Amino acid sequence: MFKSHYKLERYSIGLAIAIIVVASIGGIVEIAPLFTIHQTVEEAPGMRVYTPLELAGRNIYIREGCYACHSQMIRTLRDEVERYGPYSLAVESQYDHPMLWGSKRTGPDLARVGGKYSDQWQVTHLNNPRDVVPESVMPAYPFLKETELRIDDLPEHLATLRKLGVPYTDDMVANAVSDAYGQAVPDSPQAKGVKERYGEATDVRAFDGDPGMVTEMDALVAYLQILGRLTDAAHKQEAVTGGIK
Repeated sequence: MFKSHYKLERYSIGLAIAIIVVASIGGIVEIAPLFTIHQTVEEAPGMRVYTPLELAGRNIYIREGCYACHSQMIRTLRDEVERYGPYSLAVESQYDHPMLWGSKRTGPDLARVGGKYSDQWQVTHLNNPRDVVPESVMPAYPFLKETELRIDDLPEHLATLRKLGVPYTDDMVANAVSDAYGQAVPDSPQAKGVKERYGEATDVRAFDGDPGMVTEMDALVAYLQILGRLTDAAHKQEAVTGGIK
């Protein structure tokens, strides 16, 4: 076998052809499944997109490196499903750029953390994790509640994501700033537009407990509270299959 390889190296044309053949095999293995991807990715016609406030919270989640310790991917294993809920579906991450499935779990998986805890719990936990989980090794983020959220650049964020396939409308892009403000200030005139554009089920409230200023804490808690709730496709799948046996 090695002698054949040595002989092949002596002939540049033969070696080039062999490289092309091997590379083609690897390329086919990687590319071929893409032609049938529509058959493997579930459909979720009722799935909504992230609101501007939730998107800002996701950006903070990435900025602070939360993905390094928390995955957002529940595996199809019995103990995972029993602990976290229905296993993650590919369709649930179709609007995530970048996707945050991950594999590292210094902390628990967050794929379905939305609605599991109250806003106050999330705020307290982010402010000082030891106040609610004494054994936690998670860093504290008290500055989030003191830092005003930058929202002036959100229209550009939505417009960029639309180029990547996220179905934001012209109305959503144009009103991104007012929607980010309105979602965190429920008594403001802008609050009504959030539900009109993103659905009546959209959470509109002062996520950090203080409606006086839209903070980074508002955004991050809003993002955490929507995880696993953009679509109910996984729960429907679980109902059909009966869960993992």
